[in-house]
Amino acid sequence: MSTVTPMMAQYLEIKAAHADALLFYRMGDFYEMFFDDAVAAAEALDIALTKRGKHEGNDIPMCGVPVHSAEGYLLTLIRKGFRVAVCEQMESPAEAKKRGSKSVVKRDVVRLVTPGTLTEDSLLEARRHNFLAAYARIRDAAALAWTDISTGAFHVMTISPVRLSPELARLAPAELVVADRMIEADLRDLASDLGVAVTPVSASSFDSASAERRVCALYGVGTLDSFGTFDRAEISAMGALVDYLEITQKGKLPLLQLPQKEHEDRAVQIDAATRRNLELTRSLSGTRANSLLAVMDRTVTPGGARLLEQRLSSPSRHFDTINERLEAVSACCEDTRLARDLREALRKTPDLDRALSRLSLDRGGPRDLAAIRAALTQAGAITALCDAAELPALLTRALRALEGFGDLLALLDAALVADPPLLARDGGFIAAGHDSELDEARKLRDEGRSVIAGLQQKYAEHTGIPSLKIKHNNVLGYFIETTATHARKMLGEDFSDTYIHRQTTANQVRFTTVELSELETRILNAGNRALEIEKRLYQGLSDAVLDQAAGLTGVARALAELDLATALADLSQAENWCRPQVDASREFDIQGGRHPVVEQALRSQSGEAFIANDCDLTARDGAAIWLLTGPNMAGKSTFLRQNALIAVLAQMGSYVPAESARIGMVSQLFSRVGASDDLARGRSTFMVEMVETAAILNQADDRALVILDEIGRGTATYDGLSIAWATLEHLHAVNACRALFATHYHELTALAGKLGGVENATVAVKEWDGEVIFLHEVRKGAADRSYGVQVAQLAGLPSTVVARARDVLDQLEKTEREGGKQKSLIDDLPLFSAAPPPQPSPKTSPALELLDDIRPDELSPRQALDLVYKLKDAARS
Repeated sequence: MSTVTPMMAQYLEIKAAHADALLFYRMGDFYEMFFDDAVAAAEALDIALTKRGKHEGNDIPMCGVPVHSAEGYLLTLIRKGFRVAVCEQMESPAEAKKRGSKSVVKRDVVRLVTPGTLTEDSLLEARRHNFLAAYARIRDAAALAWTDISTGAFHVMTISPVRLSPELARLAPAELVVADRMIEADLRDLASDLGVAVTPVSASSFDSASAERRVCALYGVGTLDSFGTFDRAEISAMGALVDYLEITQKGKLPLLQLPQKEHEDRAVQIDAATRRNLELTRSLSGTRANSLLAVMDRTVTPGGARLLEQRLSSPSRHFDTINERLEAVSACCEDTRLARDLREALRKTPDLDRALSRLSLDRGGPRDLAAIRAALTQAGAITALCDAAELPALLTRALRALEGFGDLLALLDAALVADPPLLARDGGFIAAGHDSELDEARKLRDEGRSVIAGLQQKYAEHTGIPSLKIKHNNVLGYFIETTATHARKMLGEDFSDTYIHRQTTANQVRFTTVELSELETRILNAGNRALEIEKRLYQGLSDAVLDQAAGLTGVARALAELDLATALADLSQAENWCRPQVDASREFDIQGGRHPVVEQALRSQSGEAFIANDCDLTARDGAAIWLLTGPNMAGKSTFLRQNALIAVLAQMGSYVPAESARIGMVSQLFSRVGASDDLARGRSTFMVEMVETAAILNQADDRALVILDEIGRGTATYDGLSIAWATLEHLHAVNACRALFATHYHELTALAGKLGGVENATVAVKEWDGEVIFLHEVRKGAADRSYGVQVAQLAGLPSTVVARARDVLDQLEKTEREGGKQKSLIDDLPLFSAAPPPQPSPKTSPALELLDDIRPDELSPRQALDLVYKLKDAARS
């Protein structure tokens, strides 16, 4: 180590303490990285990798990013799975030199940046929570705690190990903290599937006794009893979260709300596969676009958007909660003028939660104070708007939470300028007249500038050099600058006693005077003093805000509640949604139901109207199952999904896309729709299908709503039919639930006459000369065929393949009718011919006969579609 420079010795010592993270080592205006960190960062960030200096005889790889643009690089690294230790200079180079000419600037890690500990707006999605979760397991008990340090939300719940996957899917945390002894392949696979970063920590972080002390210390209490009753696993999970935050935030703990205990039975249980299939908050492509959330989101504040996603992810199972939310939406639907005015006021409201969090972590600035001022201003305006209105309980409580902040608002209003800078160190954010000491320092600073201008004029006249300027930089301070030509005059005997030479550059010569140096001292002292006063006042304003943090958190929740209610009302009126009736029965009666995402897509792409359909799964003594048949592309999957989505919307407290809806409380929602594989773990499409089906049959209770699509299609025909048959019987006899069961196995339709509560339904089509027209209408009854060949033709299969498929299908159906065997059929069929199909004669044009009497302006969309098929047939003939 004798050959290691002092700076490199410092770097290696700090890096050793944070071996699992990339080290952003502050050197002036850059964060530098060395050795393996530099190699990894350069590749991840696509920046230049250089080599400078030597360490143990080898070149030192290094790269760097500018401090002023570091947040963008941080985001890239976090998204690629890195953790970053931010190492700042704790003193200036000048302060270091006071300790000795060879002293290294003191540096230390001030923060560990991980996926679950982001607070900067530029690193976060404004309209989504960014949860950090911790999973604790003590013997047979387990618990999950989660927090969003950017908003202060803090929750905990006891869960069974089998519920870990559904709860993680519901919360979608950015990071999961677990004890290092619990890192198992299954847990890593689960987290990988859900896109959650797993961080192992020492098992001591989860020690329940130490955990309780940490949580109590966080809130300054001697016991957690006043917050509720928590078991050992819950305390362990909460304490591990607090410990992890102390490690990553280097002692600057965020402003966490009191822990809220949740229960499994308070929300509809929806597993990860069902959330993915229904595309509640993310589409199958993994983006927000084309999800139910994207279609619904008409909120105008970030807090309201986060609340919408939370409600949509966790539909309630409590009648009082559901009805309170529906009453709030109804009130906004009825008083449209008030709702419109509220939305305009809310639109001007900044993100109060995140401004508070940044202030508590000492990462805030004057603009965060201004954001709180703006939020309180709009809160007052909203209270005034609703002064005479009669509102339901939920909105009344929200309005009550907005009151009582007049003194704080007056303080912020008087203290801050209209448009403050981002950082306190920039100064200029305290309004004139707020502090007399600051006003005095500013006056001296500003008048000093005018004196400098006067002094420049004086020196120009004294020397006879009109172009003479007084300038300033951080190295020389104030100086007199003139050209080299004029400088010879100032260096002469007449002026050399007054003007002292400081520096000569390529084109300019710089001087100073005793008078200028004395004035500079006075000006700098005044400017520095003004900035120090502003920093002190900033801290006082921050303390005043944080003293009322609990109440301000209530304001943020209230504003989000108002935003969500008015947004759902706006959506319901614009899209013609109805208020659902949710009760304790086992009914499920939807009249004129629609798929909200598909309906919007049709309207935006083609202007075509969505075909609404009824669904009555009312269960009285046992199961209520619709066995749905019909061709592919007819809309079976859309029908299945839309009814599941209507249940979700109703129980989250929203209006629903239907003419009417009566829903008996749904406890669980299961979906097995679509085809996917998991080749990385050796799971075929069929295996994934069976795993998801098994989860449904093993867990669904009699209040579950289940939608199943094409069970058994991934294997041989008779195997698949047998599995589908047994699955349907199990749903009916054991689960006794409400279900929609779509299938191409028409043999299953016979079960409707044998199993009570099972009914046949089909998606209607119209056949025209061998082709099908999809009517998208669900009717009682069973389909006698799947029209697979016709759909294949629509998909664009070569005409020779379609023709051959028709021949084979005709022979198969004939053989089945006559009781023959497939082997003799195969022997008798002629070989496939790839000859091109016969071309129509150019001399005939039967299509003209169809067109002669057509009046296009009188055609309905359905008639137009029929005409297209007729024209195609005519063209072929």
